[in-house]
Amino acid sequence: MKPLWRWLALAALALLALQLFFLARIALMLWLDPQSTAFQRSEAWRLNTTASASDKGAARAAGKPAPWQQQWVAYAAISDHLKRAVISSEDGEFALHDGVDWDALEKAWQKNSKAQEQAARQGNASAAKSGKRPPKVVGGSTITQQLAKNLFLSGERTLLRKGQEFVLTFMLEALLGKQRILEIYLNNVEWGSGVFGAEAAARHYFHKPASELSAAEAARLAVMLPRPKYFEKLPNSDYLASRAAVIAARMGSAELP
Repeated sequence: MKPLWRWLALAALALLALQLFFLARIALMLWLDPQSTAFQRSEAWRLNTTASASDKGAARAAGKPAPWQQQWVAYAAISDHLKRAVISSEDGEFALHDGVDWDALEKAWQKNSKAQEQAARQGNASAAKSGKRPPKVVGGSTITQQLAKNLFLSGERTLLRKGQEFVLTFMLEALLGKQRILEIYLNNVEWGSGVFGAEAAARHYFHKPASELSAAEAARLAVMLPRPKYFEKLPNSDYLASRAAVIAARMGSAELP
């Protein structure tokens, strides 16, 4: 039994060391802006590996910039319209919860369970024959949870990763506070292929700085967040326009940190 206990103790120490590492990284974000996130690094690798050698050579020959747009701006340099729009769209209780919106999480769990039960009753075989898509998984994640995942974690869906996400979420809330969390989130979230952060998104889609975004423009950007690469290709989507109108109507009640 001694070797087993020794391995368990080593595993516990390694886990503790990992949490202390994350804690130190988050504490530094009180003063230092994160240079990149785990998600951005994976996207940079994907863009670099999927682009052909001829495409890269042609871009260099034409003097074009790399397919990556990001520019950090201070919290005050981001339009309040965009802050309100993102909160309204992604996390309406952002200013009030402790990092996890337990009610939203419970509703998402119930919705996913019902969708899976319905798919099971219909049968996977018949669904495949009819061409129906598998049930959509609803996350229920808050802005803080999304930031925790993007900063440090992979995109895999496992209980272990979700547990680590919760720990990181509470660390972020305890050390940084709501305003800093929103500032880091808005400067790093994806808004298209190689487009990261509010400033890059504002210039990419509307050719203006993030500070000058109108309410309608901010609402459209907020609606893009769950599927930025998809909506980048369909900027005139009817759904995008109608959903943006809904978000714009909600923005007045969004509470800023």
